Amino acid sequence: MATTIKVSVELRDRINRDAEANGVTAAGFIEKLLDGYERRQRMEAFGLAVRGADDLYWDEFSDWDAALASGDDVT
Repeated sequence: MATTIKVSVELRDRINRDAEANGVTAAGFIEKLLDGYERRQRMEAFGLAVRGADDLYWDEFSDWDAALASGDDVT
C-alpha cells in the first residue's frame, strides 16, 4: 500500500537525488535511513544499560566469561 506524505520540494529533491545515487527508490532510501536511525536508538539504549550495570551484573558476567573460556560444559 502506498501513501503520500507532504514534504518540501527541496526535501523531495534531496531524497530523490540521494536515492538515485544509491541505486534505490525513494521509499527504499527512506527505509534505509529509518533502519539506521532505529538501530542507533537500540545501540544507544544498549550502551546506557551496560553503563548502568551494577557490580553484581559484572561479577556474574566475569563468572560466565571464565566458564565459557575454560571450555567446561556449562549446561
